[in-house]
Amino acid sequence: MTGRTFVTVGAGQTAAVAARTLRRRGFDGRIVLIGDEPHAPYQRPPLSKEFLSGTDTLESLQILPEDWRADNDVEVLTGAEVTRVDPAGRRVELAAAAPIQADAVLFATGGEPRSLPVPGPRPDLVHYLRTVDDAIALQRSLAAAGRLTIIGAGFIGLETAATARGLGIEVTVLEAAPVPLGSIIGQRLSAEMVRIHRDNGVDIRTGIAVSNLQTTADGVVLDCGDSGRLEAGAVLIGIGINPNTAVAAASGLQVDDGIVVDAQGRTSIPHIYAAGDVARRYSARAGRHVRFEHFDNANKQGAAAANAMLGRDAVNDDAPWFWSDQYDHNFQLLGEATDRTVIRGNPEANDFTAFYLDGDLLRGVFGANRGEDVMVGRELLGRRIERGVLEDEDADLWELVDAEEVAS
Repeated sequence: MTGRTFVTVGAGQTAAVAARTLRRRGFDGRIVLIGDEPHAPYQRPPLSKEFLSGTDTLESLQILPEDWRADNDVEVLTGAEVTRVDPAGRRVELAAAAPIQADAVLFATGGEPRSLPVPGPRPDLVHYLRTVDDAIALQRSLAAAGRLTIIGAGFIGLETAATARGLGIEVTVLEAAPVPLGSIIGQRLSAEMVRIHRDNGVDIRTGIAVSNLQTTADGVVLDCGDSGRLEAGAVLIGIGINPNTAVAAASGLQVDDGIVVDAQGRTSIPHIYAAGDVARRYSARAGRHVRFEHFDNANKQGAAAANAMLGRDAVNDDAPWFWSDQYDHNFQLLGEATDRTVIRGNPEANDFTAFYLDGDLLRGVFGANRGEDVMVGRELLGRRIERGVLEDEDADLWELVDAEEVAS
């Protein structure tokens, strides 16, 4: 044993990947993951899908099973609250336990849902979906109410809508913006998402902002301004998350819509790092600091930060990528959306790819049931490609990759 101790503040996906990476890279010191939930690290993406529908269990979501933790000597403290990290001595202070002295600390505190006031006698009818306990509470509420109103048509809201419809629940989705996901996938693709959900029986209403909600003895009343009042059996609020930076701020770290870190995940204080949803990391590719709230980012940045803690230069600056499963469809977004979109395939059949161009420069790819196109798009990002080639279903895009490799 080296005698060194590495601690993560947070015990989710990012922390779990960091722990695995440290052991794979040969670190034989003490590893402690500290989480405020009562559960060991688990995957969050299935919460709105397989777990909510009942096909996955908490055990199947485990990232670091108990036997792996025992074999690899990784400690997980659950239900623990970190109050601050002493920046000088790197002492991790806890609310109800002795402090832990650390040689390196990784902040992986994620985020928490943006909330709305919930007055009235039945706050149990209003839900968020961030933790496994949130998902269990929503399951029970759906079974009792039989109908669900979702505030916010982001990916969590739309995934939950799809899952609820599969369970036979009546679903209404309220979105304040003119179209859902417009700033993420563009207006044209947003219209296709709306069509898919309406085809599956979801009542999607856009341009509706909920100004107030009030629980009653048997339901929830939503005040939708000029659109009137709406009664709901149960409500899910899905209007985004805020990065959990309170402990970082109390520890003297630089905070600006997340914990500010360099390309390797290093904070403004030596030997303290941050990664995942909470980290605002410098990206040379983007030319600025960025913060992503995706599963893939949690994995890659958790591994990158672990390498940095070991003194290894392993910067990851890949284009952002994430996926969303809704009904029988798989959607993937790589890179970024632009105003110029080229469609390959048949949107009405839910079998298409959208290529986002800046002039003729490929900036991003959105695939509906076309993972192969997204894979080749990853190799072509930043390349200049003729619109006609992208539109042509008979054109083999992998040949463009091969041609580039031969040329180089």
